[in-house]
Amino acid sequence: MSPNGSDRSSRRPMRRKLPQVLTAGLILATATGCTYKDFPRLGMPTPVTEEAPRILSLWQGSWAAALATGVLVWGLILWSVIFHRRSRTKVEVPPQTRYNMPIEALYTVVPLIIVSVLFYFTARDESKLLSLSPKPAHTINVVGYQWSWGFNYIENVDGSATTGNEIPKELDAIPDRFRKDFPKGAEGVYDFGIPGTRNPQNGNPGPTLWLPKGEKVRFVLTSRDVIHSFWVVPFLMKQDVLPGHTNAFEVTPNQEGTFMGKCAELCGVDHSRMLFNVKVVSPERYQAHLEELAKKGQKGYVPAGIEQTDPARNAETNKL
Repeated sequence: MSPNGSDRSSRRPMRRKLPQVLTAGLILATATGCTYKDFPRLGMPTPVTEEAPRILSLWQGSWAAALATGVLVWGLILWSVIFHRRSRTKVEVPPQTRYNMPIEALYTVVPLIIVSVLFYFTARDESKLLSLSPKPAHTINVVGYQWSWGFNYIENVDGSATTGNEIPKELDAIPDRFRKDFPKGAEGVYDFGIPGTRNPQNGNPGPTLWLPKGEKVRFVLTSRDVIHSFWVVPFLMKQDVLPGHTNAFEVTPNQEGTFMGKCAELCGVDHSRMLFNVKVVSPERYQAHLEELAKKGQKGYVPAGIEQTDPARNAETNKL
């Protein structure tokens, strides 16, 4: 047998095995029945809310899909480099493939399928994460301004259902569709910060937002000036704080502790100083904190921000 013939025959078994190896790798990477806890977090912090694992799972799944696609592409590249390299003894141009409809259909359809699958899971999880319950246990108006944060706790602090039923002018920026879910008798208390504010317990910069563990909290986000972004890092979720538009989302904290928050939107020269803290405590300690704010004279609310125009209010008719 000629040297060329021997060389070709030695390559054939490897050619037949390579697709099998690639297929096995894809199956191992994508078809396991593992949960998000069985995979590394890939740079994400440990979730501290009931909703955050859904975000972490989507993040991990996207990485797994990207890895599987990368392994396939790298495998095809290496296969072409190894088995279609130029022979040392032959210098002729290899056969050229043109207008191969199956191949062209493959590299058109497969990316569409990949994008469609990623879009489905993203849309499914986004819809779930942004859905609002009929009556959240707590509602907090987060106010962004240059260069810090204000927190309006819309709560019935004194326990009386006869006080606080009139919506004050400070909350005019919040549309009626959110106001209807305010608790009865909510006279409210507030807290706010400036860039020099510090957490008295640990010295971290920014004001401190208190939350009760195990109870659903709705954040109603408003801005006084420019676009900000409300981001509590271990919540694994952030949302824009827009002037003239109100966003909202809900979380249920499930771990006590003090966590870091920041503005995630470049909002001006002191953007890096728009920091805050989130302290998750027991429901009893949370209620006691609200009463402490009331005793300090911080009753009512800080101005929520720029009010939505009537056309914008009327255009948003989604049921919440």
